[in-house]
Amino acid sequence: MRESAVQLMRKDLVDLSQHLKAKKIEVLFESNTAAHAKIEDFKTIPLGEIGQKADLVIVMGGDGTMLSAARSLKNSGVPLVGINRGRFGFLTDLRAEEMLESVDAILAGEHQTESRMVLSASVIRGGKTILENHAFNDIVLKSELRLIELEVMIDGKFIHKLRADGLILSTPTGTTAYSLSAGGPILHPDVEAIALVPICPHTLSNRPLAVNGNAKVDIVVVQVGHAAISFDGQSQLD
Repeated sequence: MRESAVQLMRKDLVDLSQHLKAKKIEVLFESNTAAHAKIEDFKTIPLGEIGQKADLVIVMGGDGTMLSAARSLKNSGVPLVGINRGRFGFLTDLRAEEMLESVDAILAGEHQTESRMVLSASVIRGGKTILENHAFNDIVLKSELRLIELEVMIDGKFIHKLRADGLILSTPTGTTAYSLSAGGPILHPDVEAIALVPICPHTLSNRPLAVNGNAKVDIVVVQVGHAAISFDGQSQLD
């Protein structure tokens, strides 16, 4: 989280922490957030240890902050709840103005827990795996300057050759984000599926496609001047 953003939220962070402390609930701060916000009255731990020590993770910010935290804690099984202090709040759906009441309701058991699908991907170049990463929203492969030519295979079967500005692989959660802007379908979060959405395809026959969420999707870059892959719009490899 950027330092300027943390400073703007410092009062909310302190108010919420003091509220929980008054209820005899131990509050742990992620180390970098505490340092940037100059919070010294609470125990701090590295992000990598939160999954082992916390029963609930409260994320304050926008959807980008929530996605970053979710990727870091994906294997912990610890539930996350988001308080919206960013521009978009599809995932951080608690209003900051009502955060104390909302958190009290959650602690009282007045909530529903949802599990969200995550995509795992490997980038292979020259026969070697050079990157492995995950995404809760989408994985995007695109070219900035010219059309990219891709071969798409699902579970080892050739589906089609695509010429477009790029291709989005979206989870159901991500189908209300970039995928939707590119003309993709909206999938309910309970649907185990992956949406493959071309970005400005060169032919009318290349349309969005939804496949089984357990499918293995192979994408081969056939021809391109320059291509980049991004995960949730935050982590990128050229």
